[in-house]
Amino acid sequence: MRKSKASRMRFCERGFGTVPNVYNMQMYIRSTPYTMKRGKNMLRIITDSATDLPKDYVNAHHLHVIPTPVVIDDVDYFDGETIQTKEFYDILDDMNRSIRTYHINPEMFENAFRPYAQAGDTVIYVCFSTGIAGTYNAANIAKSNILEEYPDFDLTIIDSKCASIGFGLLVSKLVTMLENGVDKKTIIEAADYFIEHMHILFTVRTLNYLIKGGRLSKFSGTIGETLDIKPIITVDKEGKLSVLQKVRGTKKAYKTIAEMVKADAYDISHQTIAICHGEDEQAFETAKRILEKECGKPGEYFEAVVGCAIGAHTGRGIVGMCFLDADDGPYAEYFVS
Repeated sequence: MRKSKASRMRFCERGFGTVPNVYNMQMYIRSTPYTMKRGKNMLRIITDSATDLPKDYVNAHHLHVIPTPVVIDDVDYFDGETIQTKEFYDILDDMNRSIRTYHINPEMFENAFRPYAQAGDTVIYVCFSTGIAGTYNAANIAKSNILEEYPDFDLTIIDSKCASIGFGLLVSKLVTMLENGVDKKTIIEAADYFIEHMHILFTVRTLNYLIKGGRLSKFSGTIGETLDIKPIITVDKEGKLSVLQKVRGTKKAYKTIAEMVKADAYDISHQTIAICHGEDEQAFETAKRILEKECGKPGEYFEAVVGCAIGAHTGRGIVGMCFLDADDGPYAEYFVS
């Protein structure tokens, strides 16, 4: 893995890299849900930046979000830490720039987990889908290494089988439960429940980034661009990306997704619909308008900007909708206002 000295320094300065002193360790402990008491043996939830959770949400809930690395013209950056989405998409718009991502590696995870092990905390780490990236495996390698130093460290790693704001919606559910004093076993069971019932649908405005990243052949992609083909992509039950349908035109793609929401969502008027976009408010508003025309107004919107982990492979034109096909089930009591 390539990491410049400057990148390593920036990584550490924000409290997500090497923890050389007590001050940075305290910063780690503070970056957890605010309803938990300070001190040792606390239950904490942490996640990574592939959730695409808005900054306001992360700050309000003091959530520790481990940043995803992105390499731009051979310089390492960290999603949401040393590069923000606006700057990222401005760079991404230039197809001549070299941009690639790699998953958080075991060393980064060890540096993130160690302060909690030292503090004697119990941690639930909810990670990016193993069907899309190697994050889950890297986290487990780090866990094994940390347990050699701290054999009593209680760390549960959950494969979200989700991406982007669908992943974020899952984490937000679990954070709400934690803030309401729910125990570890119940939160883990709830994670399985919400993962099972989560739907994530998205489309892209251009196929060029899928071609550039090798996820689509140049021949097929060029024909698709010529015919204005837009794929409807989902994250399936195994956490892998798959194409559900292909339509012509962006608005048709939004309408198709809205129809799928209508067909599969549980009582849209009483649930949160998450919509994500690539720093494109106009696309968000258009998708929102089409959704409301097709399904009516949801109980609440959760808007997010797609970060580097997904955006690097889709370009600015990505729009996604995420929802549940069931109510909160046996966990409904924890979401009553």
